[in-house]
Amino acid sequence: MANEGGGFRESFFAELAQREVGNFWFEARNTIIMRTLRRFFPQLRSFLEIGCGTGFVLNGVVRAFPGARLMGTEIFIAGLPFAAARLPSASFAQMDARRLPYAAEFDVVGAFDVIEHIEEDVEALENLKRAVKPGGGVIVSVPQHKWLWSEIDKQSFHFRRYEKRELHEKIESVGLEVVYSTSFVSLLLPLMLLSRRRNSEGSEFDAGREFRIGPAVNASLRSVMAIESLLLATGLTLPVGGSRLVVAKRP
Repeated sequence: MANEGGGFRESFFAELAQREVGNFWFEARNTIIMRTLRRFFPQLRSFLEIGCGTGFVLNGVVRAFPGARLMGTEIFIAGLPFAAARLPSASFAQMDARRLPYAAEFDVVGAFDVIEHIEEDVEALENLKRAVKPGGGVIVSVPQHKWLWSEIDKQSFHFRRYEKRELHEKIESVGLEVVYSTSFVSLLLPLMLLSRRRNSEGSEFDAGREFRIGPAVNASLRSVMAIESLLLATGLTLPVGGSRLVVAKRP
């Protein structure tokens, strides 16, 4: 796994739990994930999230699929009390994504901005696949494009940013079939590139800095991401973007 701390301070989970709600990035990602789950897994009855953090994604899943059995795992135990408070009906455990004990247990397994933190990412993907029932699915999101690599990635303990082909090959190498793949954070890509160049050097890195934005800026960015979400809802896939979302199925 990434260096101890994984780019997080224990105190950051408390800040994260407060800032996720209403934040343009987290809200947009959740909207895209939930729409994708409804499209490809409309009968979802059980869902495991690897690296669940404070439970923000799982909170979206429980609204999209009332009554589904939800399980969240997180290597950093500091995040789990926030997740449990947010979702009393879900189950949580501290766990390493490379050593999951599950075998053919869940309809869908998700890992959202997680595997880039794991040096042995193929090993983690093998564990995700093993946890899914035959016919079930794995859904992952990752940071995309090596040319976006910056000091922020280093200080966040990312091992890599992915290219589409690389990610697909790794997913398929563990016996999963890619059925859907798209970039997102596409319309904001020029702004993202500019921001990373400006912040590539200088002051000590603060893991929460990118999420501390004013209400007016946040509202503007949410509007742009809402347009992008509507484009994706039509079935369009986007070739470039700061992130990539992939759905794969276990035969």
